[in-house]
Amino acid sequence: MKIVVLTKHVPQAVGEVGYAQDLTVDRSAVRCRLQDGDEYAVEQALRIAARRLDVQVTALTMGPAGAVAALRSALALGADEGVHVLDDALHGCDAPATSLVLAAACRRLGFDLVLCGTASADGAMSVVPTMLAERLAVPALCRCDRLHTEEDEVHARRDDGTTVEDLTAAMPAVLSVTDRGGEPRYPRFEAVAEARHKLVRTWTLADLGVDAAHVGLAAAATAVRRVTRHHPRPATVTGDDPRSAATRIADFLAERQFL
Repeated sequence: MKIVVLTKHVPQAVGEVGYAQDLTVDRSAVRCRLQDGDEYAVEQALRIAARRLDVQVTALTMGPAGAVAALRSALALGADEGVHVLDDALHGCDAPATSLVLAAACRRLGFDLVLCGTASADGAMSVVPTMLAERLAVPALCRCDRLHTEEDEVHARRDDGTTVEDLTAAMPAVLSVTDRGGEPRYPRFEAVAEARHKLVRTWTLADLGVDAAHVGLAAAATAVRRVTRHHPRPATVTGDDPRSAATRIADFLAERQFL
């Protein structure tokens, strides 16, 4: 069984207080890391591997030379090997171009499952999993909390606290996972050392049979004119009834998954 886990390197400051999500950030010039959501995808892949025989877990990323750090992190968590799609034509790729390249890489690798986080920490669009499934002509199960496999089927559960959904799809399939399926394991020192010696292959667009002009056309489908930081108004609770105020506060926290 082959599992491909999509891993994305994001600027180290993404998610920290005071960081403005800026699409113009040159990632080759800043320190990057494996985004948190993809750690959960690696964890789900390793849990499947623990219950089945003959499972190969491959971490896949695309981006500049520094993106290999995300692969090394996934390898330290337990992935067997890594693939890095590295090409100058990838600079500035948007979601359509990203899904085009990742689909070509997944086809070359061969797969039963493709796992990824629900949304990237920088773009937060949540569209690549469905775009990828469309290009690969396979089912997409998105925002899955837990999953397991049986023979040639994958079973997933979504539980947002109010609604529980059980989903089943025939493999091959693409799945995005949330952070509600259990904390990812912490890499041991020995695993970090071993990750330096695991196989990481580097492919170009030519290796994948992808015309760089097609990547440019896909990226040109979306034009970003301006990126502005959003300053939402802080939520306020008014009223003289303490019980009513407490209920509204609880609803507010539950809606944002703090409870």
